[in-house]
Amino acid sequence: MNDVILKRGLWVVVADGEKALFLKNEGDAKFPDFQLVQEMAQDNPATREQGAERPGRYSNGPSPHNSAFAETDWHRLSKERFADDIAERLYKLAHEGKFDALILIAPPRLLGEMRKKLHKEVLDRLSAEIPKTLTNQPVWDIEAILKAA
Repeated sequence: MNDVILKRGLWVVVADGEKALFLKNEGDAKFPDFQLVQEMAQDNPATREQGAERPGRYSNGPSPHNSAFAETDWHRLSKERFADDIAERLYKLAHEGKFDALILIAPPRLLGEMRKKLHKEVLDRLSAEIPKTLTNQPVWDIEAILKAA
C-alpha cells in the first residue's frame, strides 16, 4: 500500500489524536487540488488535567509495604477513542459511496489504532497509509508531500 496515485475523487484523511481533516482531490494526478470536505476535532487535555486524584494504593497483606496502581493515561485513551470515531465515520462514508479510493495519513500509533477498527468496506478502498503527523500543515504542503510520494 505504498504507491500513491492522486486520481480525481481520491479522499485523503489527515489525522492525529485530536483533529482529522477529510480532503477530496478535485484535480488530477499532475495538478492535485485538495478541498476540505469534513473536519473532526476533539478537546483532549493532558492526563494531569483529566485525572481526579493520585493513583490508588493497595496493601500487600500484613507487611507495612503498600504498592501503587499505575495511573490511567486518559490522554492516550481519548486518542484511541478518537481513532474509533474516525473509523466509524469512514465506514459511514464508504457505505454511502462517497469515495472509491482513500489515503490515510496519521502518526504511526494512531494509524495502528485506526487500522484495527476499519471495516472491510473501508480497507478495500484503502490505497496507501503514510505514517506522518500533518494535521497542522496547510493543504498545499500536504499536496506537495503526496505528489512527492
